[in-house]
Amino acid sequence: MIPEAMDIAVGDRIPGWTMATVDPARMKTMAALLRDPYSVHWDRAGNEAIGLGPRVINQGPLNVGYIANMLMAWAGPSTIRRLTLSFAGRVLDGDTVTAHGVVTSIESVAEAAIISCDVWLERDGVRLVTGTAVIETPAVQNPADSSRRLQGHQDRAIAAVPDDRPA
Repeated sequence: MIPEAMDIAVGDRIPGWTMATVDPARMKTMAALLRDPYSVHWDRAGNEAIGLGPRVINQGPLNVGYIANMLMAWAGPSTIRRLTLSFAGRVLDGDTVTAHGVVTSIESVAEAAIISCDVWLERDGVRLVTGTAVIETPAVQNPADSSRRLQGHQDRAIAAVPDDRPA
């Protein structure tokens, strides 16, 4: 859980966010919602026939959602200002993936902290999606040590991609 106000410094790791099992039923639903006719997202037999193996491939927007969930769990909803990602590998049904991040810079602008981060999604230590994020959050000065502190948003949890964890 995010504390009401947390100390943040360049080099700090963002707590990971794990999707324990990438669900093929969600992929099929997302394909329908996106009107995505590309069968690699829902047709195991078709994938095997074209040499992709017997599993289906997760859609990019779902992978983006895992990274967004990590950022929102850490900094709160409505804080992501920019998310730029590259897709280097495939996320497959049944995979366990974890989103990670690290703070690369902090800038104070007016009454806000602009936090730049490197972010990635990995499976078994292999980075499948990599990129950068910019977070904007209200900032307050800590009079005790003059360090920058960020106001947390633990009371308003929002998930970009539903997961099976209890609320």
